[in-house]
Amino acid sequence: MSGSLPVIAIVGRPNVGKSTLFNRLVKKRLAIVDNTPGVTRDRNYGIADYQGYEFIVIDTGGFELEGREEISTQMRQQALLAVDEADIAILLTDVRDGWTPDDAEVCHLLSRMKKRFYVAVNKVDSSKQETEFYEFYRSGVDQVFPISAQHNLGLLSLLDSINEIVSLTQNNREKPSSSTINVALIGKPNVGKSSLINAILREERMIVNEMAGTTRDPVDSLFNYENQEFLLIDTAGIRRKNRVNQKVEHFSIVSSLRSIERSDVVLLVVDASESITTQVAKISDYICDRKKAIIIVVNKLDLVQKRQKDIKFLEEAIAERLSFIEYAPVIFVSAKTGKKVQEIFDLVKEVYNQYTRRIQTSDLNSILEMIVRKHPPPSKGGRPTRIYYGSQIKTSPPAFVFMTNNADKIDKTYVRYMMNQLRYYFGFQGAPLEIIWKQRLSKFNKNKKNEGGKKRAKGKRKN
Repeated sequence: MSGSLPVIAIVGRPNVGKSTLFNRLVKKRLAIVDNTPGVTRDRNYGIADYQGYEFIVIDTGGFELEGREEISTQMRQQALLAVDEADIAILLTDVRDGWTPDDAEVCHLLSRMKKRFYVAVNKVDSSKQETEFYEFYRSGVDQVFPISAQHNLGLLSLLDSINEIVSLTQNNREKPSSSTINVALIGKPNVGKSSLINAILREERMIVNEMAGTTRDPVDSLFNYENQEFLLIDTAGIRRKNRVNQKVEHFSIVSSLRSIERSDVVLLVVDASESITTQVAKISDYICDRKKAIIIVVNKLDLVQKRQKDIKFLEEAIAERLSFIEYAPVIFVSAKTGKKVQEIFDLVKEVYNQYTRRIQTSDLNSILEMIVRKHPPPSKGGRPTRIYYGSQIKTSPPAFVFMTNNADKIDKTYVRYMMNQLRYYFGFQGAPLEIIWKQRLSKFNKNKKNEGGKKRAKGKRKN
């Protein structure tokens, strides 16, 4: 699992607080919903970022007993799909209900799957309830974790124990070589992703070395193209779940999320003969949320190249449905005929250069003066808003800090204007941008702050 995020599935009966725990862990990050056919309840996917721990978390629908005898077939399918994709599972229970037959059935299922899991007893909101969770040791586990997802209690102890088995900290995961550009191919099933990979690797100018991939991704391909080393990260995309008798092909979102996390540049592969679906928009939103460089690769050009009306329709659909990544370049290719496939990595190199680009502070401020003069920011109470200077604080993605006297007056419209202007003058094709507004203290506030600091220092000396 080199460089990729571990996966934790939250499972359990209905109404034990699984979604509350999920929301607590992912905070306000994007959650991707999987509407897999044959599964009656959605599964939510998100990136958890909690107390220095980072991992993919899956929120599942509740297990239900059918006729008080066995877990229903559809809920078992969902459990198998979620737990099979996870490195570890959390069996969530409710302290108020005690250890129920439903809990025991879920516990038995996890044991049969030979998946490592932890039992967490939710809704332990006070010290008085801590004595009530001991009956949960009937599950046969060595340790039971009392938590309160709603009140944010006990979660760190649970994650500390999980971290001993599966590393949840990025510091412990291997970092890719800084000279290698990591490129992930993401897309729905049947968009021709595998054909596109084969077409790329067949290029005579590319030297290919097959590397063992992660447990979820079959193969990563390390290759050299025009003196630049690339790591091509393939996602499973289509995973057949014969074990659960599901006859549909399942798009592994977890595989895609892991690949996105490991990448510098994401190739979002779409089918030229289809429109932009909700699933594509959700994945695109996730790529945007994770601040990765992105290129939209429209495959199967051979199916529509004679129908300019279809190409125009797809271009309009991309502009409309994926407007939040309007900075992403679009390239039409055909893996079948090889048309424009070679141009993909010329574009990848250009986008990566923009993603890692650093602007000189003097150049930035020269342009900033022109940008503000052209369209000043909104004023506050008749007092003009001034932007004094700016600097770039990091790359990958490019992030900028601007000092102003009215930071709280800068609205989303002006942020969008500023981003568009930065792209107009500096490029940043395919790269997301971050802008941070910092309040500069007035002379009065500065003096007041300094006086307060002097008084505190004087008081300490007296003591």
